[in-house]
Amino acid sequence: MTSVDQLEPGDHACLTYSEPEERLDLLAAFVSEGLRRGERVLCFTDSPVAADLRRQGVDRGETVLPVEELWGPGSAPSAAAMVRRLSDELGQSPRGLRVSLDMCWAARPQAGAEQLLVFENEVAKLFADGGLTALCEYDREAFDPVTLAYAARTHPRTVAAAVYHEDAELRICRQHVPPGIRMTGSLDVSRAGALRDALSEAVRLDPDVHLNLGMLHSLDDGAAAMIVRAAAGLPRNRHMIVVGDRRIGHTLRVAGAHGVRNLRVLERDR
Repeated sequence: MTSVDQLEPGDHACLTYSEPEERLDLLAAFVSEGLRRGERVLCFTDSPVAADLRRQGVDRGETVLPVEELWGPGSAPSAAAMVRRLSDELGQSPRGLRVSLDMCWAARPQAGAEQLLVFENEVAKLFADGGLTALCEYDREAFDPVTLAYAARTHPRTVAAAVYHEDAELRICRQHVPPGIRMTGSLDVSRAGALRDALSEAVRLDPDVHLNLGMLHSLDDGAAAMIVRAAAGLPRNRHMIVVGDRRIGHTLRVAGAHGVRNLRVLERDR
């Protein structure tokens, strides 16, 4: 398993995801690193990710294209055409090419399973000179387990979020852009240990701590108080920025968020 921010020129990586938020975070980190390196960055996708990347704080610079551009609109997906397109784009990228590929096309009935097999085998030849870095994105809801296993096997690198805690009720994982923590599910004081460990690492690693609670369904008073105390313990020149809906914001204010100068609570609709 490789962290997305550790991918180097010449890497061919597979990302399998089940949460759109997780996919967006990893994509934002992948794009940001390419822009930092001065590489040309292309995103082939069916999702309108440009606006989402801006909300994540990614500077403009990538080019977002419909996935059909890989083989040509109006025709069925063709592995040979896709590889030719990527080869042409690589030839136009003297400082390196970084590409994200939404593999949703391979789940379409007209694609045919053989096109995926041909594509993943043939595209591997483009990585030999180190000028291409690619992230192939597979939605776990769209592909069967056999295809997902094949995808993981045929990529030299596999990318996933660092997970601090996961059970039936709560998932806590590392967020890359902006750096911090993302939580999904329900958070209560019974998971105080997992919350404490995640906050401690974020405080150690990040200048400012970003806490993404946008996908949190509920937050109890005890867990909210722990978050407020962690923010209050930061040095004066550091901040904790918490994003959540109105209910999350209300719970944090009841726990004393309004009295902590280092804590900013941003309320956003789901």
